[in-house]
Amino acid sequence: MDTSKPRPGDGSADRVQSLERAITLLEATADCSPDGDTAANLAARCGINRATAWRLLATLEQYGLVERSPVSNRYTVGFAVARMASVAGFDGLIRRAHGTLSRVSEQTGETANLAVVRQLGLTYIDEVTPPVVLSAKWLGRQVPLHATSTGKALLAWLPPEEAESLLAEPLTAFTDTTVTDRGRLAAELARTRERGYSVCVGEMERNLYGVSAPVFGSRARPFAIVSIWGPQDRVPESRFTDLGVLARGAADEIAGAARAV
Repeated sequence: MDTSKPRPGDGSADRVQSLERAITLLEATADCSPDGDTAANLAARCGINRATAWRLLATLEQYGLVERSPVSNRYTVGFAVARMASVAGFDGLIRRAHGTLSRVSEQTGETANLAVVRQLGLTYIDEVTPPVVLSAKWLGRQVPLHATSTGKALLAWLPPEEAESLLAEPLTAFTDTTVTDRGRLAAELARTRERGYSVCVGEMERNLYGVSAPVFGSRARPFAIVSIWGPQDRVPESRFTDLGVLARGAADEIAGAARAV
């Protein structure tokens, strides 16, 4: 059966299969950073015929979107991608995610925000705060990854060596609940993966408690994080389970919206 044929009502008639395959290969190449991978392995990852994958990669290489090592024949992301990323904004993601954040904030009575993954960590790009609540503003801020639920939601789903590279040495204590022992942090990240969301118990600012969940892109890699947080008296640990479920649902909804055409 030819499953690649357009199906009525699914919008696939407007899609270009070769372009979809090229995008899939480019995403797979990015996921293999920094070492890259061979055309054969990338083809297998993406379920694409080797000859087709080779032709697509050759075209991507011609336009600088991937680069091939003449020694190892491994493909890595090209400079053209970095150039485009440097001028890319987040307006589209904010537009698609804002309604979800607004609904979550209304449901919980707490602040909901969205942070995006950057090269060296996370940056907050949108935030919805209940009108009767005075809270800290996080837009544009970068925060220590080990001391926030947002950061731990990123670290938990990165390859261990990549997560380690993002952690400064030593881990700074901001409050008496900040996790500064790497063994304890690793155990907490494991628990985070098991339950699907991370938690923070006043580890960055003593009175701020919250939960976060990853927004997954290709290959189950987080590209953004959804958080729900507030003062300890309104967001005690007893609310974490319910808020965690809401954060996971919001993250899945935003991931779907980001993929939508």
